[in-house]
Parts: sequence; structure tokens; C-alpha cells
Amino acid sequence: MLRRLTLATAIILLISAACASAKLVEFRTPSGNIGCIGETAKADNSVRCDIRTRSWSPPPRPKSCPFDWGQGLSLNRLGRARYVCAGDTALNTGPKLAYGATRRIGSIVCVSRTSGLTCTNAAGHGFRMSRTRVTRF
Repeated sequence: MLRRLTLATAIILLISAACASAKLVEFRTPSGNIGCIGETAKADNSVRCDIRTRSWSPPPRPKSCPFDWGQGLSLNRLGRARYVCAGDTALNTGPKLAYGATRRIGSIVCVSRTSGLTCTNAAGHGFRMSRTRVTRF
């Protein structure tokens, strides 16, 4: 019994340490039209950016998405950018990221420009998002 308790305690401590090492990074464009939430962890990192006003449309909603669809994009450390399926928002979060400024979320780099926001990961994948268009690369 003591051995099981010790193992359970060790697992809880490892999980707690992993969660404690994660850091939340929030920012928004100066216009407030794009808001982002990122997470850095020792093994992985990701960013999600939502947009309030846009003239572009995402691809059709997949059947697997029961929430809001295409209001933003997410990007992890190595993969390609994906459209967001979520019931919450990354808008109205964090301090303004001035035009021309860069925010690093682990190996992901986001740059704010008057023409929109660009985020790129370590594999060279990412997205450009603005009121008038979105591009995944």
C-alpha cells in the first residue's frame, strides 16, 4: 500500500512540475482586432490567434467541430497552422504588441505589422492574418 501511495505521489509531483513549467503568453495587435494566447512548455509550445473583424471566410466547418469555427488559427512548435474550433476566444487578452514588434512563444515567433500578424514556427510553417486575408504556409 505504501509503495502504491509513493508511486501515486511521484506521478502527481511530475504532472505538477510539468504544468508549473508551462508559461502563458498573451498579446494583441494595437488595433485590438487580433488577440493571441500562447503557451510555452519545456517539450512543446503553441499559439492561438483569433480575429474579430474579417472579410475572408474559413473553409467549411468539419463535422467534428461542435463549436465556433474558423475565428482564428493555431500553430504548434512544428506542425502546420490549423483553423480554430473553440467555444472561447483569444481576443481582448494581454498587452498590445506594437507594430514592428516581435513576441516569442518558445520556438514560435509572431510579428505585428500594420498589414496584420504573422506567426512562424521552427519548421517554417505558420500564418499571416489580417482583416482582408489569411494565408497558411
